Amino acid sequence: MPESTAFAAPQPAPLPDAQPVVAFEGVSIAFDGPNVLEDISFSVSPRETRILLGPAGVGKSVLLKLTNGLLRPDTGSIRLFGEDISHMPEQKLLPLRSRTGMVFQEGALFDSLTVRDNVAYQLIQERVPDAEIDQRVHEALRFVELDNTFGFYPGSLSGGMRRRVAIARALIRQPELVLYDSPTGGLDPITSTTIVELVMKQRDVYRTPSLLVTHRLQDAFTLSTHHFDTEKNCMVPLPKGETDPNTTYLMLEEGRLIFDGSLHQLLHTDNAFVREFLE
Repeated sequence: MPESTAFAAPQPAPLPDAQPVVAFEGVSIAFDGPNVLEDISFSVSPRETRILLGPAGVGKSVLLKLTNGLLRPDTGSIRLFGEDISHMPEQKLLPLRSRTGMVFQEGALFDSLTVRDNVAYQLIQERVPDAEIDQRVHEALRFVELDNTFGFYPGSLSGGMRRRVAIARALIRQPELVLYDSPTGGLDPITSTTIVELVMKQRDVYRTPSLLVTHRLQDAFTLSTHHFDTEKNCMVPLPKGETDPNTTYLMLEEGRLIFDGSLHQLLHTDNAFVREFLE
Protein backbone atom coordinates (compact mmCIF):
# COMPACT_ATOMS: atom_id res chain seq x y z
CA MET A 1 0.00 0.00 0.00
CA PRO A 2 1.37 3.47 -0.80
CA GLU A 3 2.21 5.98 1.89
CA SER A 4 -0.83 7.73 3.35
CA THR A 5 -1.78 10.39 5.86
CA ALA A 6 -2.57 8.78 9.21
CA PHE A 7 -6.20 8.52 10.23
CA ALA A 8 -6.76 9.99 13.69
CA ALA A 9 -6.59 7.26 16.32
CA PRO A 10 -9.79 6.78 18.34
CA GLN A 11 -9.83 7.94 21.92
CA PRO A 12 -12.53 5.81 23.59
CA ALA A 13 -13.40 6.02 27.26
CA PRO A 14 -11.15 3.39 28.87
CA LEU A 15 -12.80 0.16 29.96
CA PRO A 16 -11.55 -1.78 32.99
CA ASP A 17 -9.19 -4.53 31.82
CA ALA A 18 -11.56 -7.20 33.10
CA GLN A 19 -14.60 -5.80 31.29
CA PRO A 20 -15.15 -7.10 27.75
CA VAL A 21 -16.23 -4.78 24.97
CA VAL A 22 -18.83 -7.42 23.99
CA ALA A 23 -20.05 -10.41 26.00
CA PHE A 24 -22.58 -13.07 24.97
CA GLU A 25 -24.02 -15.25 27.73
CA GLY A 26 -26.23 -18.20 26.82
CA VAL A 27 -27.64 -16.48 23.72
CA SER A 28 -30.20 -18.27 21.50
CA ILE A 29 -32.33 -17.01 18.61
CA ALA A 30 -34.77 -18.62 16.16
CA PHE A 31 -36.84 -17.44 13.20
CA ASP A 32 -40.08 -19.46 13.05
CA GLY A 33 -38.22 -22.74 13.32
CA PRO A 34 -35.22 -24.40 15.00
CA ASN A 35 -32.66 -22.21 16.74
CA VAL A 36 -30.28 -20.43 14.37
CA LEU A 37 -27.97 -19.87 17.34
CA GLU A 38 -28.15 -21.88 20.55
CA ASP A 39 -26.60 -21.16 23.96
CA ILE A 40 -23.77 -18.98 22.63
CA SER A 41 -21.28 -17.60 25.16
CA PHE A 42 -18.07 -15.71 24.31
CA SER A 43 -16.54 -12.26 24.70
CA VAL A 44 -14.37 -9.68 22.90
CA SER A 45 -11.83 -7.95 25.12
CA PRO A 46 -10.27 -4.52 24.59
CA ARG A 47 -7.66 -4.65 21.77
CA GLU A 48 -8.75 -8.19 20.84
CA THR A 49 -9.60 -9.36 17.32
CA ARG A 50 -11.99 -12.33 17.19
CA ILE A 51 -12.37 -14.20 13.90
CA LEU A 52 -15.62 -16.13 13.48
CA LEU A 53 -14.93 -18.93 10.99
CA GLY A 54 -17.25 -21.35 9.26
CA PRO A 55 -19.13 -22.22 6.09
CA ALA A 56 -22.31 -20.46 4.96
CA GLY A 57 -25.49 -21.08 6.91
CA VAL A 58 -24.09 -21.68 10.40
CA GLY A 59 -25.31 -18.35 11.86
CA LYS A 60 -22.24 -16.13 11.55
CA SER A 61 -23.99 -13.03 10.16
CA VAL A 62 -26.87 -13.43 12.63
CA LEU A 63 -24.37 -13.39 15.49
CA LEU A 64 -22.81 -10.22 14.13
CA LYS A 65 -26.19 -8.45 13.93
CA LEU A 66 -26.96 -9.47 17.50
CA THR A 67 -23.71 -7.85 18.62
CA ASN A 68 -24.91 -4.28 18.05
CA GLY A 69 -28.62 -4.80 18.53
CA LEU A 70 -29.79 -5.10 14.92
CA LEU A 71 -31.36 -8.37 16.12
CA ARG A 72 -32.46 -9.28 19.66
CA PRO A 73 -31.93 -12.70 21.30
CA ASP A 74 -34.82 -14.91 22.34
CA THR A 75 -32.92 -15.99 25.44
CA GLY A 76 -29.63 -15.08 27.10
CA SER A 77 -27.92 -11.72 27.44
CA ILE A 78 -25.61 -9.54 25.35
CA ARG A 79 -23.54 -6.79 26.93
CA LEU A 80 -22.09 -4.04 24.73
CA PHE A 81 -19.63 -1.64 26.38
CA GLY A 82 -20.78 -2.99 29.73
CA GLU A 83 -24.52 -2.46 29.17
CA ASP A 84 -27.12 -5.18 28.62
CA ILE A 85 -28.65 -4.54 25.18
CA SER A 86 -30.67 -7.76 24.97
CA HIS A 87 -34.00 -5.99 25.35
CA MET A 88 -32.89 -2.36 25.48
CA PRO A 89 -35.29 0.14 23.82
CA GLU A 90 -34.06 1.35 20.43
CA GLN A 91 -33.73 4.95 21.61
CA LYS A 92 -31.31 3.95 24.38
CA LEU A 93 -29.48 1.53 22.10
CA LEU A 94 -28.64 4.11 19.41
CA PRO A 95 -25.85 5.86 21.40
CA LEU A 96 -24.17 2.48 22.07
CA ARG A 97 -24.56 1.38 18.45
CA SER A 98 -22.98 4.65 17.30
CA ARG A 99 -19.82 3.63 19.15
CA THR A 100 -19.41 0.66 16.78
CA GLY A 101 -18.48 0.59 13.11
CA MET A 102 -19.91 -2.10 10.85
CA VAL A 103 -18.68 -3.23 7.43
CA PHE A 104 -21.64 -4.98 5.85
CA GLN A 105 -21.38 -7.87 3.41
CA GLU A 106 -20.85 -6.55 -0.16
CA GLY A 107 -20.27 -3.04 1.23
CA ALA A 108 -23.94 -1.93 1.17
CA LEU A 109 -23.25 1.54 -0.26
CA PHE A 110 -25.98 3.89 -1.49
CA ASP A 111 -25.55 4.12 -5.27
CA SER A 112 -27.38 7.46 -5.43
CA LEU A 113 -24.90 9.13 -3.04
CA THR A 114 -21.32 10.18 -3.68
CA VAL A 115 -18.47 8.48 -1.86
CA ARG A 116 -18.27 11.55 0.36
CA ASP A 117 -21.92 11.28 1.37
CA ASN A 118 -21.75 7.50 1.81
CA VAL A 119 -18.80 7.76 4.16
CA ALA A 120 -20.35 10.71 6.01
CA TYR A 121 -23.89 9.32 6.14
CA GLN A 122 -24.11 9.21 9.95
CA LEU A 123 -22.48 12.63 10.32
CA ILE A 124 -24.95 14.14 7.85
CA GLN A 125 -27.86 12.71 9.84
CA GLU A 126 -26.42 14.36 12.95
CA ARG A 127 -26.11 17.72 11.12
CA VAL A 128 -22.35 17.97 11.61
CA PRO A 129 -21.04 21.11 9.80
CA ASP A 130 -19.99 20.50 6.19
CA ALA A 131 -16.42 21.69 6.73
CA GLU A 132 -15.91 19.18 9.54
CA ILE A 133 -17.53 16.43 7.48
CA ASP A 134 -15.22 17.08 4.54
CA GLN A 135 -12.14 16.98 6.77
CA ARG A 136 -13.16 13.73 8.48
CA VAL A 137 -14.15 12.06 5.20
CA HIS A 138 -10.81 12.95 3.63
CA GLU A 139 -9.01 11.48 6.67
CA ALA A 140 -11.05 8.25 6.50
CA LEU A 141 -10.51 7.92 2.74
CA ARG A 142 -6.78 8.51 3.12
CA PHE A 143 -6.71 5.65 5.65
CA VAL A 144 -8.08 3.27 2.98
CA GLU A 145 -5.96 4.85 0.21
CA LEU A 146 -8.95 6.26 -1.72
CA ASP A 147 -8.90 10.01 -1.11
CA ASN A 148 -9.17 10.63 -4.88
CA THR A 149 -12.67 9.07 -4.94
CA PHE A 150 -14.22 11.80 -2.72
CA GLY A 151 -16.69 13.02 -5.37
CA PHE A 152 -17.21 9.72 -7.23
CA TYR A 153 -20.36 7.59 -7.23
CA PRO A 154 -20.13 3.92 -6.15
CA GLY A 155 -21.13 2.72 -9.61
CA SER A 156 -17.80 3.94 -10.99
CA LEU A 157 -15.75 1.96 -8.45
CA SER A 158 -14.47 -1.61 -8.56
CA GLY A 159 -15.73 -4.16 -6.04
CA GLY A 160 -12.58 -3.84 -3.97
CA MET A 161 -12.77 -0.05 -3.94
CA ARG A 162 -16.41 -0.19 -2.82
CA ARG A 163 -15.39 -2.45 0.06
CA ARG A 164 -12.66 -0.01 1.07
CA VAL A 165 -15.16 2.85 1.02
CA ALA A 166 -17.38 0.73 3.30
CA ILE A 167 -14.45 0.39 5.72
CA ALA A 168 -13.92 4.17 5.63
CA ARG A 169 -17.61 4.63 6.48
CA ALA A 170 -17.28 2.21 9.41
CA LEU A 171 -14.28 4.15 10.75
CA ILE A 172 -15.56 7.71 10.23
CA ARG A 173 -16.64 8.07 13.85
CA GLN A 174 -13.49 6.47 15.23
CA PRO A 175 -15.38 3.48 16.70
CA GLU A 176 -14.56 1.57 19.86
CA LEU A 177 -15.50 -1.72 18.17
CA VAL A 178 -15.47 -2.72 14.48
CA LEU A 179 -17.69 -5.50 13.08
CA TYR A 180 -16.71 -6.99 9.71
CA ASP A 181 -19.23 -9.16 7.86
CA SER A 182 -17.23 -11.16 5.28
CA PRO A 183 -15.21 -8.09 4.15
CA THR A 184 -13.40 -10.02 1.40
CA GLY A 185 -16.35 -12.08 0.16
CA GLY A 186 -16.53 -12.22 -3.65
CA LEU A 187 -13.20 -10.45 -4.15
CA ASP A 188 -10.16 -11.74 -6.03
CA PRO A 189 -7.10 -12.79 -3.99
CA ILE A 190 -5.09 -9.61 -4.63
CA THR A 191 -7.96 -7.31 -3.65
CA SER A 192 -8.73 -9.51 -0.65
CA THR A 193 -5.15 -9.04 0.54
CA THR A 194 -5.61 -5.25 0.39
CA ILE A 195 -8.74 -5.49 2.55
CA VAL A 196 -7.06 -7.80 5.06
CA GLU A 197 -4.16 -5.34 5.26
CA LEU A 198 -6.60 -2.54 6.16
CA VAL A 199 -8.19 -4.70 8.88
CA MET A 200 -4.71 -5.43 10.21
CA LYS A 201 -3.76 -1.75 10.10
CA GLN A 202 -6.80 -0.85 12.21
CA ARG A 203 -5.92 -3.67 14.63
CA ASP A 204 -2.21 -2.89 15.02
CA VAL A 205 -2.03 0.89 14.67
CA TYR A 206 -5.26 1.95 16.39
CA ARG A 207 -5.79 -1.22 18.43
CA THR A 208 -9.54 -1.20 17.93
CA PRO A 209 -11.19 -4.44 19.09
CA SER A 210 -13.05 -6.22 16.32
CA LEU A 211 -15.22 -9.20 15.45
CA LEU A 212 -14.69 -10.45 11.90
CA VAL A 213 -16.84 -13.04 10.11
CA THR A 214 -15.25 -14.99 7.26
CA HIS A 215 -15.17 -18.37 5.55
CA ARG A 216 -11.75 -17.67 4.01
CA LEU A 217 -8.98 -19.46 5.90
CA GLN A 218 -6.27 -17.50 4.07
CA ASP A 219 -7.61 -14.22 5.45
CA ALA A 220 -7.92 -15.62 8.97
CA PHE A 221 -4.43 -17.10 9.03
CA THR A 222 -2.85 -13.96 7.52
CA LEU A 223 -4.28 -11.89 10.37
CA SER A 224 -2.66 -14.24 12.89
CA THR A 225 0.74 -14.58 11.22
CA HIS A 226 1.39 -10.99 10.08
CA HIS A 227 1.49 -7.52 11.61
CA PHE A 228 1.27 -4.02 10.15
CA ASP A 229 4.65 -2.29 9.92
CA THR A 230 4.12 1.48 10.20
CA GLU A 231 7.57 2.30 8.81
CA LYS A 232 7.04 0.22 5.67
CA ASN A 233 3.30 1.07 5.64
CA CYS A 234 2.38 -2.53 4.83
CA MET A 235 1.86 -5.86 6.50
CA VAL A 236 4.85 -8.11 7.09
CA PRO A 237 5.17 -11.69 8.36
CA LEU A 238 5.81 -12.29 12.04
CA PRO A 239 8.96 -14.29 12.88
CA LYS A 240 8.54 -17.99 12.12
CA GLY A 241 6.46 -19.74 14.75
CA GLU A 242 5.01 -16.51 16.20
CA THR A 243 1.36 -15.45 15.99
CA ASP A 244 -0.49 -12.33 17.05
CA PRO A 245 -1.52 -12.97 20.69
CA ASN A 246 -4.61 -10.76 20.46
CA THR A 247 -6.12 -12.54 17.43
CA THR A 248 -8.24 -15.57 18.34
CA TYR A 249 -10.88 -17.77 16.72
CA LEU A 250 -14.49 -18.89 17.10
CA MET A 251 -16.32 -21.57 15.12
CA LEU A 252 -20.01 -22.48 14.86
CA GLU A 253 -21.63 -25.76 13.89
CA GLU A 254 -25.40 -25.88 13.43
CA GLY A 255 -25.79 -22.78 15.55
CA ARG A 256 -23.66 -23.94 18.47
CA LEU A 257 -20.22 -22.61 19.42
CA ILE A 258 -17.81 -25.53 19.08
CA PHE A 259 -14.45 -23.75 19.23
CA ASP A 260 -13.00 -20.74 21.06
CA GLY A 261 -9.23 -20.39 21.12
CA SER A 262 -5.89 -19.51 19.52
CA LEU A 263 -4.56 -20.40 16.07
CA HIS A 264 -2.36 -23.10 17.60
CA GLN A 265 -5.37 -24.64 19.36
CA LEU A 266 -7.41 -24.39 16.16
CA LEU A 267 -4.80 -26.22 14.11
CA HIS A 268 -4.45 -28.99 16.71
CA THR A 269 -8.09 -29.51 17.70
CA ASP A 270 -9.62 -32.99 17.63
CA ASN A 271 -13.08 -31.66 16.69
CA ALA A 272 -14.10 -33.45 13.47
CA PHE A 273 -16.15 -30.53 12.08
CA VAL A 274 -13.26 -28.10 12.59
CA ARG A 275 -10.77 -30.53 11.08
CA GLU A 276 -12.96 -31.03 8.01
CA PHE A 277 -13.35 -27.26 7.54
CA LEU A 278 -9.61 -26.69 7.82
CA GLU A 279 -8.85 -29.41 5.30
